[in-house]
Amino acid sequence: MSKPTPISGFPEWTPAQRMIEQFVLDRIRATFELYGFAPLETRSVEPLDQLLRKGETAKEVYLLRRLQADADGPAGDDALGLHFDLTVPFARYVLENAGRLQFPFRRYQIQKVWRGERPQEGRYREFLQADIDIVDRDTLPAHYEAEMPLVVGDALRSLPIPPVRIQVNNRKICEGFYRGIGLTDAEAALRAVDKLDKIGPAGVTELLASTAGASEAQAKAVLSLAEISAPDASFADAVRGLGVSDPLLDEGVAELTAVVETAAAHAPGLCVADLRIARGLDYYTGTVYETQMIGYERFGSICSGGRYDNLASSGNVRFPGVGISIGVTRLLGLLFGAEALSVSRSVPTCVLVAVTAEEDRAASDAVAAALRSRGVPTEVSPSAAKFGKQIRYAERRGIPYVWFPGADGDEVKDIRSGEQVPASAGEWTPPRADLKPLVGPAGTGV
Repeated sequence: MSKPTPISGFPEWTPAQRMIEQFVLDRIRATFELYGFAPLETRSVEPLDQLLRKGETAKEVYLLRRLQADADGPAGDDALGLHFDLTVPFARYVLENAGRLQFPFRRYQIQKVWRGERPQEGRYREFLQADIDIVDRDTLPAHYEAEMPLVVGDALRSLPIPPVRIQVNNRKICEGFYRGIGLTDAEAALRAVDKLDKIGPAGVTELLASTAGASEAQAKAVLSLAEISAPDASFADAVRGLGVSDPLLDEGVAELTAVVETAAAHAPGLCVADLRIARGLDYYTGTVYETQMIGYERFGSICSGGRYDNLASSGNVRFPGVGISIGVTRLLGLLFGAEALSVSRSVPTCVLVAVTAEEDRAASDAVAAALRSRGVPTEVSPSAAKFGKQIRYAERRGIPYVWFPGADGDEVKDIRSGEQVPASAGEWTPPRADLKPLVGPAGTGV
């Protein structure tokens, strides 16, 4: 067999990186549960017609088919694709289980998703997302839109990562403004504005003309709105200063003001109103979020989402929702690439129990069992080599302690300091800092 080559866009972390990832997921999960979100996992596949129903995603969806499938391809219920986000499958889950759910339904979901986009730093074809959503029946109060940044802000602040800034906008502002200046295709205009960072004002002006039918004056007004940014509610005065009026615009300004003010009261500096934020997916209808990690802004958002009113509906019953998603793999990929995170050791093991002789391995196994029963991660030496070799084995693996069973009593050695003391497996406990690997910014000595 020839040497395998990596497949781009499908990251495989080292054990040390995987431990950092697990630490990050534990912190995120704990924060989600503090806010009352319940765990959920949905299937990895969805009917293709559902995946293609909303947003510009057709070129990114991976199809699922059997190797011996019909040449014409799957059809009907057999036409399946891997989900590209967790919002579409969540909406489907709500529709299927509405009779058994208590509303408002608060759930978190941490799963892999797949997108067939061009891999690059921080962008992958298979990656992990951590989502929260709140869905209600018929109506969803706007205060839930203000809650999303608080949860994400707390989750990300619990991690040893650079500070973040959540950029917020409200699609009602954009759609009401566009309507007020006479543009009729709000979705086309939003998609054009969403590309502002990629193609610049001139490119957006051309796109507005070709896809939204905008005149030069209308395009100029759209760009003027997109230029508004403020860390507080003063953005509202800037919007009104453009001289456009529309009831939907006023509604959006009021809702975004509440989001910004709520965030400022909870964590000053966490949110900034940025009216260029549009989000490319068509199903968003209210507040939208994008999150920049300070120092990594050039890589784009690491956490995004928004309000959606029409994604889940059955007959006359609607299930409006709001959600936000942390791109866990994206976040970690950027930090791993910059060597910005470290873990204090590359294995969970805290103690290596030495083996005096192979015929005495049962005694070492008993010590390990006693330590594990008290929550101390422990492994037994792979061989009864000289103690010096067993200590070097522990050093290579980053294990801080070696345990020596003895007929006259056991001893444990901190191989970093060289200190060796008598110990009992039923009583000895390592310092808290040594019990589990510590994760922190690189260079902090964790």
